[in-house]
Amino acid sequence: MSSLAAAPGFSFAEPYAFGVVFVGLAVMAAVAALSHQHERAFSASLIYLALGALGAVLLSLAGIEWLHPVDNPLFLERLTEFAVVFALFGTGLSLDRRLSWSEWQTPARLLLVAMPLTIVAVALFATQIMGLSLAAAVLLGAALAPTDPVLAGDVGVGPPGEEEEFEPNFSLTSEAGLNDGLAFPFVLFGVLLAKGQADSRWLEWLAADVFYALIGGVLIGWIVGRAAAASVQGLRDRKLLSSGLDGYHAIAITLIIYGVAEVAGVYGFLAVFVGGLAFRRYERGHEMHANVHFGVEQAEKLTELACVLMLGSMLTLPGLLVPGWKGWLLAVVLIVAIRPVSCLVALIGSKLERPGERAFVSWFGVRGIGTLYYVAFMVAAGALEPGEQRVVAWTAVACVMLSIVVHGITAGPSLGRLLAGERARAEAA
Repeated sequence: MSSLAAAPGFSFAEPYAFGVVFVGLAVMAAVAALSHQHERAFSASLIYLALGALGAVLLSLAGIEWLHPVDNPLFLERLTEFAVVFALFGTGLSLDRRLSWSEWQTPARLLLVAMPLTIVAVALFATQIMGLSLAAAVLLGAALAPTDPVLAGDVGVGPPGEEEEFEPNFSLTSEAGLNDGLAFPFVLFGVLLAKGQADSRWLEWLAADVFYALIGGVLIGWIVGRAAAASVQGLRDRKLLSSGLDGYHAIAITLIIYGVAEVAGVYGFLAVFVGGLAFRRYERGHEMHANVHFGVEQAEKLTELACVLMLGSMLTLPGLLVPGWKGWLLAVVLIVAIRPVSCLVALIGSKLERPGERAFVSWFGVRGIGTLYYVAFMVAAGALEPGEQRVVAWTAVACVMLSIVVHGITAGPSLGRLLAGERARAEAA
């Protein structure tokens, strides 16, 4: 029978057609959510998650087998991979700070201090409370350490030229742009631990997975990003390229940078973010930056919708029970204790002098699409035993879900109060 009920006589469509209707409704809901995103007290990702969860209920009632985060890691890995790379290029493109220590010291503190502290704290909780092996604990900590450039957009900086970069927003945006790539060495070290190769291959890991992959990612991102900006502007100046197609150039440039980095065996996430920075710094005030950012933002929003819908639709009651109360407790502790404390330690003596600013940055350690990517990568690597693999994967899902809900509800009000306080101080001065 045709899936679209094109058979003779009275016949009804197969589940595929109902899925088409559901996806169409989800896209309509997403358009409505994004149309008034800054006027709501919650983020659009919260709506996507709810729609996905509704889809999971309908799938269960219909008895339809669906994707599973552990049994289908490759699909989830590729989907989240593209969502992250588009978000990272757009993030780099939106930042206009001079590349100096004085301007970037706050995100540097978050990356060099808060991120390792988070990995250690999560790993300690996972070994001492959850009873996981050291390898599984390190993999879980590495997957949960990076904040998310996709879902953190609600508290980040705006598009190029839209507004001055407020220090807390800049800190969260730049941190999210860099730590997705910087988490990779820790994930790979966890894989070596799981395979019992950490003692024999740590020098190789240090040379290849730390120095080469990080330095190579920065160089490739900068070189290709600058070359892309020069070529686009040069072609536009010669009337050989339509400015109306700048958005499509963003997608092409992102894929080229990421592809070149992956071919070279360096971190593509880092390269794409640096590529966005390099692109922006070629004729900073040029009008093409806003158009290019708009194009990559549309791709980011579409993949964000797909990823969060997919996350919601994969939820099952047995899966949510896998972490147990200890895994769900980790999700709470990560959000209310580990992230805030590690950040407050990192921000001692930083440019964020006001307690409200430090509290804002410390609270919004959004976990999301990047974490899901690392979980899928870890599962695909097959380094852990099936039992621990399920616990790590579903615990990460629990953390992402709780982050989407809690941070999605608090993002708008928190940012509004912070900006209102800043305006009041400016007027008083």
